Amino acid sequence: MRPEGLARVVIDTNVWISAFLVRSGTAAQAVRRLLELRRPCFSEATFTELESRLWKPKFDRYLNLEDRRALLHDVQALAHWVEVPREVAAQAWCGDAGDDKFIHTALAARVPWLVTGDLDLLSVQPLQGLQILTPADALAEMNAG
Repeated sequence: MRPEGLARVVIDTNVWISAFLVRSGTAAQAVRRLLELRRPCFSEATFTELESRLWKPKFDRYLNLEDRRALLHDVQALAHWVEVPREVAAQAWCGDAGDDKFIHTALAARVPWLVTGDLDLLSVQPLQGLQILTPADALAEMNAG
């Protein structure tokens, strides 16, 4: 069982799915290292997105249904769950409003990092106390520290 005091992180859906599909890729390496050092945070909205995307038929040839079920179960069991306050949820940062839920979750959970491959999120103006990093940048930061 992970200690409750473990540092936390928000990982975008695209990073999770990349890690699940290409287990030797940068996203997978970053996720493995992040899970050693940090506890993933989800809101209902971010987990629902992961779940709905992972069930898409386009992934049938890469992951069977049982593997997807197990991955979602494991991620859900590791997660720190946050409820996003209305005043945070009302704020917009991204060109794609659908991506704001990741920033909302990061702010509600007070995490230092949001790890994503999404260019809309990566181009957000800096937010106090939150770094938005690519998987490669997160991996470099963790390996440097």
